[in-house]
Amino acid sequence: MNHWVLGYRLLAVIGVALLWLPTTVFATDVDEARQALAKQEDDEDSTQQLEEVFRATERRYTLIRQGHHSLNYSFDYAFSSDQRLDLEIQDDSIRNADVAPEATHNFTNTFNYDYGLLNNLTLGIRVPLVTKFDTEENLSVYDVGDLAITTRWQPRPHRPGRASLTLFSTLTSKTGVSPFEIDVDRQLSTGSGYYSVSLGVSLSRVLDPVVLFGSFSGTHNFKEAGLNQVRGGRVLEQVEPGIGVSGSGGFAYSLSYDISLSLSAQFSYNDETQLNFRDGSSARARDQMAGIVNFSLGTRVSDNTIVNTSVGFGLTHAAPDFSVGISLPINISGLSGS
Repeated sequence: MNHWVLGYRLLAVIGVALLWLPTTVFATDVDEARQALAKQEDDEDSTQQLEEVFRATERRYTLIRQGHHSLNYSFDYAFSSDQRLDLEIQDDSIRNADVAPEATHNFTNTFNYDYGLLNNLTLGIRVPLVTKFDTEENLSVYDVGDLAITTRWQPRPHRPGRASLTLFSTLTSKTGVSPFEIDVDRQLSTGSGYYSVSLGVSLSRVLDPVVLFGSFSGTHNFKEAGLNQVRGGRVLEQVEPGIGVSGSGGFAYSLSYDISLSLSAQFSYNDETQLNFRDGSSARARDQMAGIVNFSLGTRVSDNTIVNTSVGFGLTHAAPDFSVGISLPINISGLSGS
């Protein structure tokens, strides 16, 4: 088997790791990669080096071996625009109408660290650093976002020719700047403002040189009380976020030893959020559906570094208009494990 055939098999597997999903976590089977990289009779000793390249590109979609570490960095930019309509109504007639544009630029630097507790159990932590600008209101914020801790578990070993199954759970903190503790007219937030827990399942299957993958998860958002925020002349005391669901599906395709492409569609749905005020009144924020399509490119720039770039386009009103991102592994001496 020559290097090109081996490269096709390698990139078909690592293509799954090209996509970025800020609200959900997906996983596939590292044993699939090792099956594709298993040394054949006529393979050269470069197989071990190729497996190291695979491990260097691991992000969220693979498990790592027991005692091993993985550190990755990603940069994402998202742009959202909208039109806000301000009306003044007197005696059942509109006396004044003004259309105010809104434009938000969101820059996120994220560090993802994973550690293999067992060969089929991986623990990870995500640390985002958020910079946000509202160019119409001339507002900005620089702060940490919501930290997330993820556990990924594969209940059974991978069998060639069958789909790989991974279960995952995520605990998201409220370490970011809360939207319920700021002056909404003068400040921006970097977090959700409440804790949440997600449970999900992901599937993938290798059909050389294509990888098919999909994922689905549900999220429970915890109630946040003890607030003291002024909104519209009333004091907000409690927030009851609705539940959420999300999913993703797509495929990755290997073009050559150095290049692979992937395409995915993602969606998320969040139920109504109830706001409770000090005077006993309440209000409901309507439910939201967000959808986005992503295109990703993986480029091998060295023997142990693959750079992933992506571009996404929003499909619904609640999604960003467009987003771009780049991710790569960080190689630190002694971090890769023994």
